[in-house]
Parts: sequence; C-alpha cells; structure tokens
Amino acid sequence: MPERATAWRAFRAVLYRDLYVTGKELPAFLAQVILQPLFLLFVFGKVLGSLGYTQHGYSDLLFPGLLALTSVITAMQTLAFPLVAEFGWTKEIEDRLLAPMPTSFVAGEKVLFAVLRSLAATLIMIPVGIVILGSIPWRWEGLGLFVAGLLLGALVGAGFGLLLGTLVQPQRINLLFSLVFTPLLFTGCSQYPWPSLSSIRWFQVVTAANPMTYVSELMRGAMVPTVPHIQPWICLIVLVFAVNLLIAVGLRGFYRRAID
Repeated sequence: MPERATAWRAFRAVLYRDLYVTGKELPAFLAQVILQPLFLLFVFGKVLGSLGYTQHGYSDLLFPGLLALTSVITAMQTLAFPLVAEFGWTKEIEDRLLAPMPTSFVAGEKVLFAVLRSLAATLIMIPVGIVILGSIPWRWEGLGLFVAGLLLGALVGAGFGLLLGTLVQPQRINLLFSLVFTPLLFTGCSQYPWPSLSSIRWFQVVTAANPMTYVSELMRGAMVPTVPHIQPWICLIVLVFAVNLLIAVGLRGFYRRAID
C-alpha cells in the first residue's frame, strides 16, 4: 500500500504546516478566538453581577455556554473564512489538491485542523474563566459529557465552516458575518438555558433549530446539572445527527468546488 502510505505522509505534513503556522501566529490566534467570549464573560459574568443586574450564580450558568460558543465559533471561523479565500482569490487550495493525497484527505485535514484549534481555544477559556470569575463550576462526574461537548461542538463548528466555506462566494464574504455568525451567536443558548424560554415559545423553537444550543445544554448538563437544561441524551443524538449532516453536505460542496 505505498500510495496509502504516501497519502498519509502528505496529510501529516499539511497538518503539521498548519499547526506550525498557528504556533508562529499565536497572539493573533488568541486574539481572534478568545477576545469575544472573554469580553462576554467579563461583562455578563463579572461586571453585571457586581452591579447587581444579574442574579447570584448567573456566571455558573453562563460559563458552560461560553465554552460551547468558543468551541463552535472557533472551528467555524478556522474553516469558513480561509476556505472562501482559498477557493476565491488566493487559490491556495490548488496546492493542497495537487499534493499526493485524495481530495477527501484535503477536506479531512481542514476539519481536523479546525477541531484542534477549537479544542485549544476552549481549554484556554478555563483558566481565563478562573481568573475573571474567581472560580468556575466543575464536576468530575460530568467529565465524560464535558469531553463529548467539546468534541461535538468542535465538529459542529467545523461542519458549519466546511459548508459555508464552499457555499459562499468570495464577493459575499462580508454577508457571512452578518447573516450567519450573529444569529448563530445569539440563538445558541450560550447566555441562557433553553427551558427558560418557555414563555417566549416562538424564540424557543428558533433556538431549537440551532445545533449550538445542544452544545450549550450538554455543557450545562456536565457542569451545572442543577440548572434546568435539555437532557444530555437528547443533545448527543441531535449533535451526532447535525455533525453527520453538516459534514456530508459540506463535503459535497468541497468536491464540487475542487472539481471546478
């Protein structure tokens, strides 16, 4: 199987290059992926609580949601924006497609790289949360659900990124932020638990259509199970389905753009 061995060597080389570039640009990476959740955590978890505008314990409810937000958004940004540029004006994707590995490996490397960046950014938020809030909610009993939430959140974000990166034309990249990113941010239940929306039924239905909602709720089930939340088994089923759907559709778009 010399061809397969060559393909895997090329895969590892491309992944190593992307990780090396991220390491060289670490301050820019941290600023890109952590700044927004950091300020959300500081303002909603620290400032408003200190001023008495939020209830006691709100930061414990907020923190798992911001971990979910970081996980999904980081993976999505890692894939979507560079992929639009690479298929558009830089044409860098052509060099990867000419590497001695199948097209599926090129897409797979993109997804794996996005997942790794997402995991790194989300784990960095844990000490950041401790510094800002003084402490974070944690249960060793919920470690399994926590890890599942991290991985599935990263895969959901990577699926979104693969889909958007192959769907959006370069000249419409600015619309990507306003029409996709902002609604995804505010309907993902990162700042509030889904059951609390029962009095706003239409908005509860809207948030139920956002896969990030189930990442947020799974994180709360792992870290603060006393807060009303969607049952973890429901979150796991929805997220596994969402990951398979997003990546399958994204791969079709990737193959189409790669052939073109």
